Amino acid sequence: MDHVLSTHLFVNHRLNTVWLDKIRLAGVPAVEIFCARQHLDYRDRAQINELGHWFRASEMKLHSLHSPMYSDDVWGRSGPNSHINITEPVKSKRLLMIDEIKRALDIADVIPFRYLIQHLGVSEEEYDEFKVEAAFTALEEINLFARERGVEVLLENIPNQLSSAERLLTFLELTHLKMNFCLDVGHANMKEGVSTAYTILKGRIRSTHLHDNNGKEDSHLFPFSEGGTIDWKTTMELLRSGAGQYPLLLELRELPDVAFPQSLEMIKQIFERLETI
Repeated sequence: MDHVLSTHLFVNHRLNTVWLDKIRLAGVPAVEIFCARQHLDYRDRAQINELGHWFRASEMKLHSLHSPMYSDDVWGRSGPNSHINITEPVKSKRLLMIDEIKRALDIADVIPFRYLIQHLGVSEEEYDEFKVEAAFTALEEINLFARERGVEVLLENIPNQLSSAERLLTFLELTHLKMNFCLDVGHANMKEGVSTAYTILKGRIRSTHLHDNNGKEDSHLFPFSEGGTIDWKTTMELLRSGAGQYPLLLELRELPDVAFPQSLEMIKQIFERLETI
């Protein structure tokens, strides 16, 4: 299976070619870049051009881009207007959020990538028919903009009442949008369970997010970590059972007491363990 690492691992650091070189030298052939402006400022053409030059000269591929969740560089702490949520019912506010996502998609003109991973709502958001309508309108525009750049938008299951596996399928049935999914096993572990989520979404899964947690907190633990509750043997059996080959994409949180080179060595071991489990 293809191995991919999300730069979420060091999302609080500015992304540059030094970080990417370290990932490449660790033997990871592809990355997903997390669009957080303190990490990758999609408005900063100098940073995008520098990374584009590096990717053009490298064998490493940009597999996917995680859509921005905030328009500021402090995880939304500058105020509620910095939150990017496509279920926003007020059209004027929603259009500003769509524009932020389009700015991120413009990266494909410099660094081609296959998928944009998009959240439907925010964590713990409640279900509302008006939010469904808002998301439908937003995704029509985002999908069109993405397709013009050769990018497919994938919806990710997240822990809220709009984006459980079952609700994502219902959303597509209601809107008739022809979209596929990124299966986040950590989020599934907090909701209906990995096996149930996989069974519901399997016909439309195109990418994955692999991380662990205690079933309650979205802690993005390394697989096999103490405190993790995911059955990785069963999870790998499910991922191998699909008609297509899903990438093993690790979306992890930085370990406070572990230096980045050491965490890359741990990641190599995790990939090996997942493959041989």
